[in-house]
Amino acid sequence: MENIIQSLLDFLSIELTVLLTAAIPLIELRGAIPVGIALGLSPIHATVISLIGSMIPVPFILFTIRPIFNYLKETKTFNKLIHRLTHKSMSKSGRIQKYGIWGLILFVAIPLPGTGVWSGSLAAALLDMRFKWAFPAILVGNIIAAILIMTLSNGVIGLFS
Repeated sequence: MENIIQSLLDFLSIELTVLLTAAIPLIELRGAIPVGIALGLSPIHATVISLIGSMIPVPFILFTIRPIFNYLKETKTFNKLIHRLTHKSMSKSGRIQKYGIWGLILFVAIPLPGTGVWSGSLAAALLDMRFKWAFPAILVGNIIAAILIMTLSNGVIGLFS
């Protein structure tokens, strides 16, 4: 019985590691899926856990980042940092501004540095996109990115064997 409990705890700790890795900015599911596969999860299991983990911060970013940024802009300590973050996010949001929801999906889906759920959520919040449009677009883009990363991490042949 003790071995069963220990095996379950080991398995859950792997899932929790993958889930939390996916919630970290810059790493997101792009790093969490390969980590999950390397830790012994099946590619699909690692992808699902990573997808869930990477979506956890999205509602918090969409609902809270503007008030937080507005408050921090008023402080001497964080003013320059907030302006720099805002400028960097807005400079990468051209496709989102031009194509709206489709641009946001594409922005989140492309597995390149500086794109992804955190950046897409920040850009959507700064562009005043409504939650009911932004969240599904980020989710769809993230699903596309997850499929791409899973395929690249596992290899196309390994996926079907």
